[in-house]
Amino acid sequence: ISMAATQNIKDKQFIKTANVNMEVKNVYESTISIENYLKQNGGFVTNSNLRSNIISEESYDVSDEKAMLIKKYTVENLMQVRIPTEKLGEFLQFIHKQNLFLNHRTITADDVTSNIKLAKLEQSRIQKTENNIAKLKTDKDKVELANQNLNENNQLQIENFNIADQLKYSTVDIYIKEPKTQISEIEITNTNSIDNKYQFNFFFEAKNAIIDGYYFIQETF
Repeated sequence: ISMAATQNIKDKQFIKTANVNMEVKNVYESTISIENYLKQNGGFVTNSNLRSNIISEESYDVSDEKAMLIKKYTVENLMQVRIPTEKLGEFLQFIHKQNLFLNHRTITADDVTSNIKLAKLEQSRIQKTENNIAKLKTDKDKVELANQNLNENNQLQIENFNIADQLKYSTVDIYIKEPKTQISEIEITNTNSIDNKYQFNFFFEAKNAIIDGYYFIQETF
């Protein structure tokens, strides 16, 4: 596992993310396995898009009543998960065990140490501004300044929360697919036989033709 997934440097703060694209034996089983691992290790799934891509489908008659629908398809899943940052390396090792062929893997560690220090300085500035505003005479301008300062403080709190959340939980995007085409055999009704059964009835059509002909001759006379 890359050092970027596990590094811990004094006085440094890293937001870690990963992107994994690989082929597995069974997409559904790998998906369940990943979800169970996350559940047991304090992680969670934010998105999972499991789908079958139809390559072709053909129906074949096997009797007058039954036919067989043959579907050829591939299965894939695009997931986004969150895992406690201290367990990112172990999680990447776990999903690597599901791997038949690794297309690519990217691990990123963004150093946000300066962002955190800047946020603390901004918090101090906002607090000083609040104290200075409190000393002003109450009027329309003071209310407007107080509102602006409060809004800046709220925005800063949201940014601090987002950074803290990203530091605590790493985001991992996972794309898994099966390397071979799957085949599904589905028993269906033989619609061709039904169509042929009711498409033409000789005696019924002959009777109608005679009746229509009689009325035509009668109308002609």
